[in-house]
Amino acid sequence: MVQSCLVRLVQGILRFIRYILVTICAIFLLGASNLAPGVPIEKVRAYTRQIEFDFIGWTLNTLRLKLFETAVGASNYLPESERHQLVIEYLGLIQRILGKEGDLEQIYSDPNVTDPRTATAQLRQELAGLYARRDQIGPIAEAILQEQIGIIVGEMGLTVGGQPVPPILYHSTPLPLILVVSPRNVIRLDYSIALDPALTLDKQVELEDQVDHALNLSSLVEPIGGLGLYPTMVVQSSDLDWLSEVVSHEWTHNYLTLRPLGVSYMDNAEMRVINETTASIAGKEIGRAVLERFYPELVPAPPAPTPPAQPGEPAKPAEPPAFDFRKEMQVTRRAVDQMLKDGKIDEAEQYMDARRTVFWEHGYRWLRKLNQAYFAFNGAYADEPGGAAGATEDPVGAAVRALRAQSASLADFLNRISWMTSFDQLKKAVGTGE
Repeated sequence: MVQSCLVRLVQGILRFIRYILVTICAIFLLGASNLAPGVPIEKVRAYTRQIEFDFIGWTLNTLRLKLFETAVGASNYLPESERHQLVIEYLGLIQRILGKEGDLEQIYSDPNVTDPRTATAQLRQELAGLYARRDQIGPIAEAILQEQIGIIVGEMGLTVGGQPVPPILYHSTPLPLILVVSPRNVIRLDYSIALDPALTLDKQVELEDQVDHALNLSSLVEPIGGLGLYPTMVVQSSDLDWLSEVVSHEWTHNYLTLRPLGVSYMDNAEMRVINETTASIAGKEIGRAVLERFYPELVPAPPAPTPPAQPGEPAKPAEPPAFDFRKEMQVTRRAVDQMLKDGKIDEAEQYMDARRTVFWEHGYRWLRKLNQAYFAFNGAYADEPGGAAGATEDPVGAAVRALRAQSASLADFLNRISWMTSFDQLKKAVGTGE
């Protein structure tokens, strides 16, 4: 028994050393890729330095947590049915926490509540109990999902010696916000700087105004769903469909970082689109396979088919077309690109502000600001046609999707695209280049 524990501990320490080496490589590559043309980054960081996210501290704390998980291996002693049930319990726990946190925020925002601390005493006590249970089972639930994704990745042929490289590691945590910076005269991601997740909304707006006015740039503070560090940083969610996809998406970034495509991420806008579209495609395929294999009861039901019209049945009056967010965003992006090309910067910004009002009126209340920085950040995810990427058929995203369609499997697709370092190579691979 003692010998078995020692072996497990040594294995955990070896894995920890391997995780450290991979993390150092990833941080080095990410840091080295943060150079871009335009305003020097230090001028931007003059406004962010005191509120930037501590990646090193987070990484070391998370690696320590993962080392403990590996050494103890609590999830390995649970039968499959209990592993399944523990993950389901964890998801329900997160759902209750998010709901009660929303209630807490609402009470503190209510101008009719004169003493919110007293009014929330019971609610805060309930949350403390939920947080304690989350801290108890959360690491085990994460270890189970990591292993399940690893099984699927192995079955898809994406392992080395039967093991995913790098190993699949993630941790649910409050994610940093991202300050996205673009020039005003062209949509281009020059910088993305990670900020403290505790930065309040009024401070976010104040930061954007400072950067925009002092440096003549377009900026936006955006939330993110995951971050391709190592271990992967993922926001809390009770939606396993979304969670398995995001963890798989971010692991794909880790996978690509060890290959030429990932190293070339920040070379230009085209390489960023190729990387993000590749990770989006892989994340969806792997995540869905995890759900179908281990949690079939949570697989979203397909949309109900429209019943055929019966003979003699009068035709129903045509309903007005629903507001298509992706299509309208596509129209907006194309118009902005043309205005900026013509040098009409002020007109483009006025147009984007007016279009944001249109989106707001159609229920898209989360769209706080629509500017060059918004499109620079959101235009890289082109796993589906249209949307913020711009043209009707964005050539970069379309080429990535074409290569996936030509590939016999996801592994074949990733093995081909991960060694590319330019859009020209991709075009030649799909038969559209010279």
